[in-house]
Amino acid sequence: MIKENYLTKEGLQELTGRLNNLKTVRRREIADEIHAAKEQGDLSENAEYQQAKDEQRRVEGKITELEATIKHAQIIEKTDGTEVNIGNTVTLQCGGNEKIYRIVGSNEADPLQGKISNESPMGLALLGKKKAEDVSIPTPAGDKQCQVMDIG
Repeated sequence: MIKENYLTKEGLQELTGRLNNLKTVRRREIADEIHAAKEQGDLSENAEYQQAKDEQRRVEGKITELEATIKHAQIIEKTDGTEVNIGNTVTLQCGGNEKIYRIVGSNEADPLQGKISNESPMGLALLGKKKAEDVSIPTPAGDKQCQVMDIG
């Protein structure tokens, strides 16, 4: 059974753009690299040729993966903001610090950009919480106590 791929509309657009780039730009670049390497002669000892073929396999695998992700995507619509759900932006107050996160599906997660997977320990702790509710967020150093300040 195929796992559900939760994506926001923005996440779907980003993945579609990445897929189009791989299919049009990157495939052409790799084909050019393979052609140039073939012109060097003996392919059995041609490192450039082998490297280009390896890259071609990697890119084709990524294309297949992105196509499956997009095909099976469940697009998340914005909710009313009464409780934390996938697609919401959440403002947390943790020990005097205010932090803003967006809860997204695992295919869109990017913690450095504040995009937290719904499947992560933090995402799981936040799902279903309401404004002004306390939440215990698991971290490697122990649970961190926070309060949900806003849901958007």
